[in-house]
Amino acid sequence: MVNPHMYYLNKVMSSLFVDTALPDDERSSFRSIRTITDFWKFMEGPLLEGLYWDSWYNNQQLYSVRNSSRIYYENILLGVPRVRQLRVRNNTCRIYSAFQPLIHDCYGKYTTENEDLSDFGLKKSKEWKYSSPPANAPWHWGFVGVYRDGGYIFTLSKSKSKAKTKLADLRLNSWITRGTRVVFIDFSLYNANINLFCIVRLVAEFPATGGLLTSWQFYSVKLLRYVTHYDYFIASCEIIFCVFLFVFITQELRKMNEFKSAYFKSVWNWLELLLLALCFLAVSFYAYCNMQNFLLLGRLLKNTESYPNFYFLAYWHIYYNNIIAITIFFAWIKIFKFISFNETMSQLSSTLSRCMKDIVGFAIMFFIIFSAYAQLGFLVFGSQVDDFSTFQNSIFAQFRIVLGDFNFAGIQQANWILGPIYFITFIFFVFFVLLNMFLAIINDTYSEVKADYSIGRRPDFELGKIIKKSYFNVLEKLRLKKAQDNEDKKIRKTPGDLTQQARKEGFNESEIHEAEQMRAWKERLEKKYYSTEIQDDYQPVTQQEFRELFLYAVELEKELHYISLKLNQMMRKLQ
Repeated sequence: MVNPHMYYLNKVMSSLFVDTALPDDERSSFRSIRTITDFWKFMEGPLLEGLYWDSWYNNQQLYSVRNSSRIYYENILLGVPRVRQLRVRNNTCRIYSAFQPLIHDCYGKYTTENEDLSDFGLKKSKEWKYSSPPANAPWHWGFVGVYRDGGYIFTLSKSKSKAKTKLADLRLNSWITRGTRVVFIDFSLYNANINLFCIVRLVAEFPATGGLLTSWQFYSVKLLRYVTHYDYFIASCEIIFCVFLFVFITQELRKMNEFKSAYFKSVWNWLELLLLALCFLAVSFYAYCNMQNFLLLGRLLKNTESYPNFYFLAYWHIYYNNIIAITIFFAWIKIFKFISFNETMSQLSSTLSRCMKDIVGFAIMFFIIFSAYAQLGFLVFGSQVDDFSTFQNSIFAQFRIVLGDFNFAGIQQANWILGPIYFITFIFFVFFVLLNMFLAIINDTYSEVKADYSIGRRPDFELGKIIKKSYFNVLEKLRLKKAQDNEDKKIRKTPGDLTQQARKEGFNESEIHEAEQMRAWKERLEKKYYSTEIQDDYQPVTQQEFRELFLYAVELEKELHYISLKLNQMMRKLQ
């Protein structure tokens, strides 16, 4: 789904359109522009130069050679670029009564309720008239708002001179005003060398506070999925995956029908259900993306004089890749279910399962203190330090402090009294106290698990159990298991046989009765406390069970004393 070419293609597009310097200002680029004047410089400078610099359109091919280093980009520009903006109406915010005589215009932040849908400016062409968004168009999540499709739209010509004239005309006629809240620049390219589409979106947000915030998206996706022989091999693997998915769903339904409510008591069964749900969701996304490719791709490529909206296809392909990534993550986690054949891995899983309750209780206490510090940092430093500008940023900033990445100078400059106090107390309580308590919980539990393993209290090895079961199934099919069973029956002796043998060897009835009582106690206690089927070594003990354990220990001590006397008698006879 992802290959290194995607990263390098995105990097090339980023260096061309995001990092190229503005005219007459080598220190500024799209990444750092903060005014409307700089934005128009970018539109008429690096944007046009990136699309038209030493280039010509020949069958839609865009060749660019920049500077003396001869960085050579060979891509097919699909259709023409599109520029659109979203605006808000005037008087969309309340003005305090004392300032109403001084302030007559007020443009609030962008919301669908505040959006301006009326024509503005020259009102003579498409870019001055509002266009409604398509029904299924995805929204864009920006820094200061969530924006829908549609708005005031125009496209650039394939001619550099016409495109430059168009942009100059819009700049002179104030196409961007105080009501503008965001401008999108969209275009798409195709690189035949690596069979990848690159969908580019450059975003300039104009918040109600003034200024300008820039962001960008470069989506390299493989819309033409089956071209090479390797692609067809992947297609066959996808078919096999669907078959396995159907088989596993049927298998889990049978288990649920067989075990009823007991099925949901196992964590591994919940993980299995989660994996099946994610796999089904991934297959659904795959079918939807391919259906949209089939329906839209040919139509988008057919019209070369308009803007082809590949952003819709790239948007759903990115979500499909995310679902695949999450599915594979949980599939790797499921491997823990089958690695109990290794004692170290078994100790790890036992440690985590045994200390889970303690960790959950500790985590509640940890996040209470952590949230308190995050709220403190947001309220004290939020207006001056970027890392604490929102409550979410404060949480992430504190995680970075724990990892050693922090801006103490900015905190101290924002508040020279509370800044150092906040920093020192946070490091002491969170880093030195809470994190060490967390490690102590895991270390203490691991020591207990290791001690239990040393005396034989360990869970059954599930993989070994599966291998053993498969081995006996093979013997049964080869008609060899029956002979093995007969040998086991010859070796195996019943309690009655052992009693008869003890009588023949001269043991009295009281000794035989005590031995039988000891054996019964041993079997019952081992079944409860040392069973290999028990995954959790902690078992509750009642008062009656404690009494039985005590009597069992007393009897063991008597038996040990009796054996010691017998041994001493034998040694004296030998002497």
